[in-house]
Amino acid sequence: MAESTNFKYIIRIVNTDLEGSKDIATSLRKIKGVSFMFANLICNLTSIDKSKKTGELTDKEIEQLNSVLKEPLKYKVPRWMLNRRKDPEEAQDIHLISTDVKFVQENDIKQLKKIKCYKGIRHIQNLPVRGQSTKAHFRKRGNRALGVKKAKGSKKSSK
Repeated sequence: MAESTNFKYIIRIVNTDLEGSKDIATSLRKIKGVSFMFANLICNLTSIDKSKKTGELTDKEIEQLNSVLKEPLKYKVPRWMLNRRKDPEEAQDIHLISTDVKFVQENDIKQLKKIKCYKGIRHIQNLPVRGQSTKAHFRKRGNRALGVKKAKGSKKSSK
């Protein structure tokens, strides 16, 4: 790899450190909330080559990537590519990235628990939410495994 004088080993995009030795399309996927398709879309919108190394990006290109990631609708990203459509609080389509993803997910679960809907009750009981079978799986409560306990001192008599 021919290293230039402007090569950076760590690039900071949207409060996430990205490795400079990887391709930009691969590096963008390290940002929480950015998938394979969304990373390709961002590279196409900013007209950055997907195979370009992240460390070779100029400051202007990094600025472009930041602005597209923060406001994708401003750059005419299709609404079906966003990860939070019909947000109940803001009543619009938004795309969450970085720490916002975890924060909003936790708030959604708290809301479900508060209104005591079926999904909220399943979360409270630490049971599967989406209809999975519980006969053989999901036997763990916390860190200890539940199972069949044998009575002490009971041995089968062999005749």
